[in-house]
Amino acid sequence: MGPMASTTRPALTVGFDLDMTLIDSRPGIRACYLALTERTGTYVDADLAVTRLGPPLEEELAHWFPAEAIAATADLYREMYPTYAVAATPALPGAREAIAAVREAGGRAIVVTAKYEPNAKLHLAHLGIEPDAVIGDLWAEQKAVALREHGADVYVGDHLGDVRGARTAGAHAVAVASGPCSAGELRAAGADVVLADLTGFPEWLAGYLDADGPHAARA
Repeated sequence: MGPMASTTRPALTVGFDLDMTLIDSRPGIRACYLALTERTGTYVDADLAVTRLGPPLEEELAHWFPAEAIAATADLYREMYPTYAVAATPALPGAREAIAAVREAGGRAIVVTAKYEPNAKLHLAHLGIEPDAVIGDLWAEQKAVALREHGADVYVGDHLGDVRGARTAGAHAVAVASGPCSAGELRAAGADVVLADLTGFPEWLAGYLDADGPHAARA
C-alpha cells in the first residue's frame, strides 16, 4: 500500500510593497532629489515628488529631465541614493509587527517593489527588517510575476498599482492608506480590504486565517 497523501497545505506567503507600505521613504527620497538638483543643475521639486511615490523612478524624472537624459539621470540617482536616502528613512508603524505576524502564522514574508533592488535591500538591512526574499524593479501588473513565482496568497501595498499587481497575480489584495492613494481610491481599484496602516494587519491576518483564508486548516 502506497503512502497516504499529505493533507498539509503549502505555507502562507504574504508579499509587501516597500515605499509607503513598510517604510516612510519621503524624507530620504526628498534629500536625494535635493542633492540631485544640486548635482545636475536641473530643478526637481522634491516636496512634490514625494507626494506621488510608487511608480518607477523614470516616471518621476520625466517630469523634470528631457527624455534623452532620463536613463543616465536614473543611474546617477540610484548611485547617490544610499548616501542620502537610507539613513533618513524610518519604518512605518506596524511594519515589523506585520512581518512578525506572517512568521508567527508559519508563513513567508516577501517584499516586491518598484524600487531598485539593491537600494531596497539597503533600506531593509538598515532597519533590521528581514523578509524571506526581496524582489525589486517591478511595478503594478509586473509585480504579479514575482508574486506568482513565490506563490503569494496575499499582497499588501499602498498604491493603485499594488492593487492591480495583486489582482493580476490572483492574490488577496490588502491595501493600506498610508501612501498617496486614499482609502476610497484603493477600494474603487478593487482592493479586497483597506486598512489605515499596517498596525491593523496582524488582527486582519488572524481573521483571514481563522475564517475562510486558504490556509485556515493547514497542518
